[in-house]
Amino acid sequence: MLTSVDPDVIRALGDPLRLQIVTLLARETLCTTHLVEETGAKQTNLSNHMKVLREAGVVETEPCGRFTYYKLKPDVLAGLSGQFAELAESARAAAGNKRACP
Repeated sequence: MLTSVDPDVIRALGDPLRLQIVTLLARETLCTTHLVEETGAKQTNLSNHMKVLREAGVVETEPCGRFTYYKLKPDVLAGLSGQFAELAESARAAAGNKRACP
């Protein structure tokens, strides 16, 4: 069964800085300070991007004292990967299908 790809997750990952953040979080759980250092983004800009990633369900927060740590949710990315794999398989199976023009 072909499922649709979650547009919120795609939109969240479509920004180069957010994709960089996800790549960094795939390696380790990081706090805002670490992400500012690694990306060179301003703290307010980074916070806005983190909000988008949280709302899309890509990352979760973990409070630690006065810091907030961010952790990637691998199941979301694995689900997205599976959805794209289904789309690719559907495209392979439909390669010979062509709708006639009116």
